Amino acid sequence: MAGDIVKCIGRQVKLFRERAGLTQAQLGEAIGYSEEQVSSVEQGRRVPQPDFLDAADEALEAFGVLRATKEEVANVQLPAFFRGAARLEAQAVEFHAYENQVINGLLQTGDYARAVFTMQRPMLGEETIEQRVTARLARQELITRQPPPIMSFVTEEAVLRRPCGGTRVMRAQLEHLLHLGQMRNVDLQVMPTRVDEHAGAGGPFALLEPKGRQMMAYVEIQDISRLLTDHKAVRTLEQRYGIIRAQALTPRESLEFIEKLRGET
Repeated sequence: MAGDIVKCIGRQVKLFRERAGLTQAQLGEAIGYSEEQVSSVEQGRRVPQPDFLDAADEALEAFGVLRATKEEVANVQLPAFFRGAARLEAQAVEFHAYENQVINGLLQTGDYARAVFTMQRPMLGEETIEQRVTARLARQELITRQPPPIMSFVTEEAVLRRPCGGTRVMRAQLEHLLHLGQMRNVDLQVMPTRVDEHAGAGGPFALLEPKGRQMMAYVEIQDISRLLTDHKAVRTLEQRYGIIRAQALTPRESLEFIEKLRGET
């Protein structure tokens, strides 16, 4: 299915290129790509990156058709088990998440995301890593979408102290969190290691409410995922998340804590 989408987009690029009377080499020169890269996209052997689609749409006067495929392209670069949840996430008017292993993907910098994927075992290929980083960053458009969704994140202190990707990468990640924490629609909270009562012992999860639909929950562990829609199950996780937020530092205290960590990094 994912391969079919990439091939379909490739055929569209070819049709618009031929309509414009350009060779692959001429199109490549116009948009900053090689002839081989254009050929690979047209044949469905290469997933087109967002800047390729933007540039090709403008150069070929494609009326926004190629640009409009960016969401689908980003989706096919995601792991298969997450694609359905990603479509619902993109429609969310509310999104809330508790994390105890890594910083939530919607909050990650590109370098931090790259470090997370590089650590994965079995190892991912370099091209797959770059595709997943691109897809992860594309998902983050949800944060600044208008009207903005209501969002909150609770992250374990240990996650913020782990130098994922090294000191430079982690410092930039902490700075990014401080920036996001200033946004009116985003609440960031830290769960201190010192707390002696913790409702999140069952592991990470997310709550999302797509526009016009009821609240859902998403749970993922070891590449196994479940999207929960049963009202009772979702309500249980909503209650649990409320307790987790009450046990964590407040948003203001959390930003002060992150600022302190940045100074120590």
